[in-house]
Amino acid sequence: MVLEAFRRKVWDLARERGLAQELVEVVSARPLTPQEAIGSPGRADFPLLKGKEVMIEAHFRGSRGQAFTAMPGEYCGTLEEVLGRPLATDFDRALVVATANALLRHLGLVSGTVHCRDEGPKECAARLVDYLAGRFGSPRVAVIGLQPALVAALAGRLPVRVTDLDPENVGRVRAGVRVEGAENTGEVVGWADVVLATGTVLVNGTIARILSHKPTVFYGVTIAGAAALLGYERYCPCSL
Repeated sequence: MVLEAFRRKVWDLARERGLAQELVEVVSARPLTPQEAIGSPGRADFPLLKGKEVMIEAHFRGSRGQAFTAMPGEYCGTLEEVLGRPLATDFDRALVVATANALLRHLGLVSGTVHCRDEGPKECAARLVDYLAGRFGSPRVAVIGLQPALVAALAGRLPVRVTDLDPENVGRVRAGVRVEGAENTGEVVGWADVVLATGTVLVNGTIARILSHKPTVFYGVTIAGAAALLGYERYCPCSL
């Protein structure tokens, strides 16, 4: 399991750096409001603004780490307690990931663990085609997890197919691209030259479906720490 492997690496780092026994060190996490998480990005169809996802934020020694989840909640406990939690629910997984991101940020092993705000999402989308073209030429792109601004930036510039877990998105056309259901993910990945996947797959338990022999680029803050420790490519140029 990818998330379990990530957690083990984080826990090993905590022990190596002498942090594992600092049980008085408090880690706190709470859901952010859309305004706190993303500000005013200039369009209203981001999942955060539609209430489909929640961003939770963990704090460790002044460093912040974030993760998307469909299951909001609050928690306060020690680093040992958080990293030792069972990965039973979407919230448990998001809490572990956000906390790991905050810890790795504190250790200086990762940057960009906080979501971009205001003009950041627009700038991120504007840079995407050049990034993919510079890395892969003119690839067919499988977008796993609808992010409307990114799809709009790609559509008409590169061949694109999109899959999403949200039934409200499936079947709809975004920027001329019809959103397909998650059951088509394998076929869409097989069609593509490169996969562009939301880092939220680390939390929702679907990352194993995404990883294949195809080049894969993850986007977003959720997967910041895992990308750094497990060697995944990540696109998140405007994260903080």
